[in-house]
Amino acid sequence: MQKIITLAVLFMLTLSAQMARAEDGETSDPRVSVRTIEPERDVGYTVGDILERTIILEAKKPYQLLETSLPITGNEQKRKNKGSGIEVREVRLEKSTGVNTNTYTLHLSYQVFTNNIVAKPAILPAEIVKFSGEGKNFEIRIPSWSFRISPLAVYGSVVVERDMSGFRGPLTLDAKRDYQLLWLALGVLGISLLGLLYVLGTYSWLPRMGGPFARAYRDLRKLSATPEDLSQGVARVHEAINATAGNSVFDSAGLLKRKPGFAPMSAELERFFGLSRNVFFEPAAPHGIADDPLGWLRQFCRRCRDCERGLK
Repeated sequence: MQKIITLAVLFMLTLSAQMARAEDGETSDPRVSVRTIEPERDVGYTVGDILERTIILEAKKPYQLLETSLPITGNEQKRKNKGSGIEVREVRLEKSTGVNTNTYTLHLSYQVFTNNIVAKPAILPAEIVKFSGEGKNFEIRIPSWSFRISPLAVYGSVVVERDMSGFRGPLTLDAKRDYQLLWLALGVLGISLLGLLYVLGTYSWLPRMGGPFARAYRDLRKLSATPEDLSQGVARVHEAINATAGNSVFDSAGLLKRKPGFAPMSAELERFFGLSRNVFFEPAAPHGIADDPLGWLRQFCRRCRDCERGLK
């Protein structure tokens, strides 16, 4: 008795599964393959919205689609003999022929004509189309598609924390202005860093950064505080001054006459030439530099480098 009951239950389950497959539109006919392209979303539709479906039917030759079996524009879709509020708005068919197959691309448009005070499930029922060939006609069922219809307005108060439906998309904020401000700040930062590099950089990464004083300043940074290095540093600055003026210069006027942009350095140029006389010709010559003449020479060369870059 128990075995009979078990067999009966298995039979009922098999029968219900077959009915579900038929209702959902699955087909196992080897003569025609069915592929559907559904709308991008399955929630958030309201009365008046249009849903677009694309059904691709590939039939082996010599089977052909009977166009008289296509859905009729204006028909209301029904489920279990009840109106669903879904109407066929447009039916468009495209045909193509291959070596062994006939391909039919069916574009279906449905419009929603129903509403409710709460979101409710809806379905586009399976469509039945017919094919002919070899003296016989047979049916193919196009799968159904489920979605949800939303109300036009929400009735009563809604607490967001209690309304976190899985069908509701994430609540997002418009960050366009924040992104604009972020890119503006990054642009200002980039320009600032570029300016800082131009002021403090010692290498010729940008135009006017590889001048004579810039190269001399790099050389002075390698020297130590010894008399020999001091004389070498003074000679190196003389080379930079001569290269900038375009000829040999022995006082500040010789440089300022050709390069007026060095006018802010006139007083320090006089000190430099005094230091040069002290180092090379007159050990007792005054120059006004009390301590660390090599450190002062580096600062002097760096300020001259700023002048040749146009930084006053």
